[in-house]
Amino acid sequence: MVVLFAPGSAGGSLPFLQADKVVHAGVFALLPAAGRWRYGPVAWVLLTVCAYAPLSEVVQAVLLPHRDGDWRDAAADLLGVALGWRAAGRLQRR
Repeated sequence: MVVLFAPGSAGGSLPFLQADKVVHAGVFALLPAAGRWRYGPVAWVLLTVCAYAPLSEVVQAVLLPHRDGDWRDAAADLLGVALGWRAAGRLQRR
């Protein structure tokens, strides 16, 4: 929650173009992975995180004056959700 809703940095340099999208995907990969490890492959875990990803961008755009919502961030979030869900499933099968 701190990463998503804390005030953004004032123009810090990124190690490469679109590095923030990698951070978005990584943060959102952890959420379904942790949920799947804890509760198993139940649909409500995946659906909850899939809903939370774009909702967090709406909250940033509408309710937080120091943040901006971005559909590309939401897309990176959802990609991270899919990768985290799949990775957790593969690790559980091992």
